[in-house]
Amino acid sequence: MSAVSTGLQEGDVIDGFGVGERLHAGGMGVLHRCSPPPDRPDLDFPLVIKVPRLGPGEPSESVVTYEVEVTVHSVLTGPHVPRFVAAGDLARQPYLVMERIEGPSLKEWVDRAPLPATEVAALGASIATALHAVHAQEVVHLDVKPANILLRADGSAVLVDFGLARHAHFPDLLAEEFHHPMGSGPYISPEQVLGVRWDPRSDLFALGVILYQLATGEYPHGAPTSRRGLRRRLWHIPRSPRRVRPELPEWLQEVILRCLEPQAAGRYASAAQVASDLSQPEQVTVTERGRRLRRPGPGTLLKRWIMAAGYEPSPLDRPSLQLATASIVLAAVATQHRSEARFQALREVVGRLMAVGADRRLTCVTVIRPASELAGGSAEEAGTSQRIKHLVLLRNWAEPLGLPPERISYHVIESSDPAAALLEYARSNQVEHVVIGAPPADVPLKGTFVSTRVAAEATCSVTVVRPRFTPG
Repeated sequence: MSAVSTGLQEGDVIDGFGVGERLHAGGMGVLHRCSPPPDRPDLDFPLVIKVPRLGPGEPSESVVTYEVEVTVHSVLTGPHVPRFVAAGDLARQPYLVMERIEGPSLKEWVDRAPLPATEVAALGASIATALHAVHAQEVVHLDVKPANILLRADGSAVLVDFGLARHAHFPDLLAEEFHHPMGSGPYISPEQVLGVRWDPRSDLFALGVILYQLATGEYPHGAPTSRRGLRRRLWHIPRSPRRVRPELPEWLQEVILRCLEPQAAGRYASAAQVASDLSQPEQVTVTERGRRLRRPGPGTLLKRWIMAAGYEPSPLDRPSLQLATASIVLAAVATQHRSEARFQALREVVGRLMAVGADRRLTCVTVIRPASELAGGSAEEAGTSQRIKHLVLLRNWAEPLGLPPERISYHVIESSDPAAALLEYARSNQVEHVVIGAPPADVPLKGTFVSTRVAAEATCSVTVVRPRFTPG
C-alpha cells in the first residue's frame, strides 16, 4: 500500500484496522471511520483513523505534526481528549487510531452566533474545563479553534488535533524545524506570533477569541494571513463586545477581554479560573474592561504599540508548576458553628497558601440546611435571609486576609449532606486544595464527620485544621 495518505481507500486494512468512509480531509491529514481488528473485542467504542498527508506537493510540516500528535495522544488521558488506541510505523505506514467523538464540533454554534450570554458562558466553561485538564498534563494545545472542539452529548468539550501542541516533557519538534508562527490566524496568541510555544495562557487567548465570536458573531482581530497582520494583535484593542451587542452583560465582556489581553500576564492565570468565572458570573469582579464601550484614545494605543515593540515573553516553568501557583483554594468555613479560635486557625492556613502565588484564587464556601428544612415563614423567605446572613459571615471571616476582590469569591450552598456538597463543588470547579476545620478535639473521629469524609474522598489535596491548644 502506498504511504501517501490521499491514496487511502475505503475497504483497506492497516494492521488489522479496517478503513471506512472518509470523514474529513484537512491540511495535514485525512480522517476515516475505522473498525477494530477481530482480535480486539476491548475496542467497543467508535474509532477514527487519521493518516498524515505525505508525498509530492504535500506540506512539509505533515510529518512533524503527525509525530507530535502521536506523542501527545499517547500520554493524554481523561474525558476531554479522544482515547488513544494505536499508531503506525512512520517508515512503513503512519497512522493514528483513536476514539471517534460522535458529537458535533463547536463550528455549529459559531455558525449560529451571536448567541445568548448564558449559552456563551456555558460553552466557554466547558471548553475551559477541557483546557485545564490538558494543561495539568503538561500539554499546551496551541491550535484551539471551533473545528478542534467537539461536544459530547452531556455538553462536555473534547479537544482534538494536537498536531501543533507542545508537551513539556518532550522536545519541541516544531520549534526546532520551523521558525514561523504556526496556528490559525484569528486564534493565534500574540506570543505565538513571536515564536513562543510554552505558555498555557496562549490557549486562553484563543478561548477569548472563541467567546468573542460566540457573543458577537465577529473576530476580535479579524482573520489576517500575513505576519504583519498577525503582529497587530500585540497592541490592537478589539471593539468592545457590548459595543457590538449592547445587551451583553458587563461580566461576560470582562471575562472575554481579560482572556484577550495582549500580554499573557494580563490574562487569567489558568483555564480553571476562566471556567469558575463563566460558571458563577455573580462572582466576577467587573473592572474598566467590562464597562468599556469605546476603544481607548490615541495615547493609550501609542503606549501599547511601544510596549509591543519591546515585548519579550518571559520563560515559564512547565504548565503543571505554573498551575500550582495559579490554583483554586477552597476554604470550607462552618459559619453555622461560630468559633473564633477555629476561624482564626483556618485563616492562618489559608493565608499561607494564598501567599505562595499572587495568581491563586480563594473560594470561601459554607453549606447550610436547605430552605425547605428551615422553620418559620415561607421557604423562599427563609432561604434568602439565611443565604444573606451566611454570605455576610463568610465575608467577615475572609476580611482579615486582605485579598483583592478579583482573588476571592463567596458561596453559600444549600444541602442536607455538607460533605457531598463540598466534594461536588471541588470536583466541578477544579479546586486544587481544600482547607477545612477538624472535628472538636474531645469528639472521637468517625467517618461521619464532614472533614474526615472530605479528606478521604476528595480528588485534590486536603488540609484539616485544628486550633492550637492554649493552656488556661
